[in-house]
Amino acid sequence: MNSMNQKKCELVEKLGVFLESKDSLAPVAARILSYIILTGKQGTTFEDLVTNLCASKSTISTHLCHLQDLKKINYFTKIGDRKKYFVINRDTMVQDISTMIDGWREQKQLHLEIMNYKAEANENLSEENKFDFHYHESFIQFLNGAIESISKLKETIIEQ
Repeated sequence: MNSMNQKKCELVEKLGVFLESKDSLAPVAARILSYIILTGKQGTTFEDLVTNLCASKSTISTHLCHLQDLKKINYFTKIGDRKKYFVINRDTMVQDISTMIDGWREQKQLHLEIMNYKAEANENLSEENKFDFHYHESFIQFLNGAIESISKLKETIIEQ
């Protein structure tokens, strides 16, 4: 096995473990998704997956269908070639980023509401018992930067 194939196999495993927990995928589905990500635009075939992931045809088929149902992957065909070439669904990346942004906005709103509550409560507390806002202000500032940054990444993906 050449050096690049060895690196790809190791990275498929490492990325697969990450995707298993991040996306709550079965181990083989996570490895399939990892392999597809690392293969890129050229796509990978069913046969490539069976050979390189050392899994049965039925297992690969089941998980490919599941990943398609989740809209994480799609496929294309080539003229004169009956094979399907599986690739990552770019729309899924955009959806994942949108979900992340929505979660951050929700957290930001919650921190703002907590700050408002604490400000109101501070009106009735002695100086030594007053709430401090530094944590909330810092976290909101972080979320604003993260939202702005990831939104730019989302736009870049959409424009490609």
